[in-house]
Amino acid sequence: MDQPNQIDYRLLVDNMTTAILLADRHLNVFYLNSACEALFDVSLLRASGQPALNLLHRPNDDFHTEDALKNTLTTGQPYTRREATITVNFKDIHVDYTVSALNYDKPYHPLLIIELNPRDRMLKISKEEHFIQQHQVARQLIRGVAHEIKNPLAGIRGATQLLARSLNDPQYTEFTEIIISEVDRLRNLADTMLGSRQLPSYQPVNIHEPLERVRALIANQTKKRVKLVRDYDLSLPDVLADRDQLIQVMLNISVNAVQAMNENKAFFVDTQPELILRTRIQRLVTINGVIHRSMVRIDIEDNGPGVPEDIVESVFYPLVTGRAAGTGLGLSIAQNIMHQHQGMIECQSMRGKTTFSLYLPWESNHVAK
Repeated sequence: MDQPNQIDYRLLVDNMTTAILLADRHLNVFYLNSACEALFDVSLLRASGQPALNLLHRPNDDFHTEDALKNTLTTGQPYTRREATITVNFKDIHVDYTVSALNYDKPYHPLLIIELNPRDRMLKISKEEHFIQQHQVARQLIRGVAHEIKNPLAGIRGATQLLARSLNDPQYTEFTEIIISEVDRLRNLADTMLGSRQLPSYQPVNIHEPLERVRALIANQTKKRVKLVRDYDLSLPDVLADRDQLIQVMLNISVNAVQAMNENKAFFVDTQPELILRTRIQRLVTINGVIHRSMVRIDIEDNGPGVPEDIVESVFYPLVTGRAAGTGLGLSIAQNIMHQHQGMIECQSMRGKTTFSLYLPWESNHVAK
């Protein structure tokens, strides 16, 4: 078998999940691979020629990063730093990184290679795997309970109808109608708990089309009482998805946000309720043990009071809700739909900013964990 004379090493490095930074003799950025661009949220074009310390150094850090880099540059002695904290876009990220010297004597070649492994990402993967397992167990339990509830409800409804006919007395009609009405309400709730058994009908979908449908529905519902903001990346590729199910997911989250803001009008004294619909590409996302090089991300963000702190970690579990009128089923069903699409929903919430992020794969190429 013929062997290639030359290997495109940059192609190999760009497909690694480890973040790689190459620095020159002046400790300026020479090259970032795709994973490093994603880690620091900066492009190679923008970072090239900038001091590597701008990325690695954290203000008020006792560790002398510049001295350590210069020592490796001078002596060739590599070093590893564990649990380092770097700041990216005002957010702290915890990483382990190793610095090694490269044996090049030409001034235009990189002389240092820095390999970074985000600890947050590994913790997030472990947390997400645990969440998926817990969510699946909870869904199976809820579906089992709902199925068992429906059978006696049918018996109660039938017996009540027979009782109403046999009594044939108007003074009891009101009571039998209440029983039938409440049985029907419980049956509808059980059907919701069971969820749809229809499999998604996958078609290429421009993600902005269902988003615009949801925006129009919310605009009609709120009558301009909520400010709707579009922040779209129109260059995003199509995704393979069930359009109607995506609308269901987006609409559920958007309606929840609007209702939460409406229920807390006292929170908006100096500002107007606002809902932001945002689309982006997100690189290196791990879902259910699969590392996707890039995914489409849809953010639905509101400026309300936020999800109660005691339920933010379990907000996607069935029957968990922070709203008095909520059933706690909508977000669980939405997460299940996203899992069927090989995607997921994440929630980040604080007072004044709650973001539900939907992740959808747009390419079939992925890297096994």
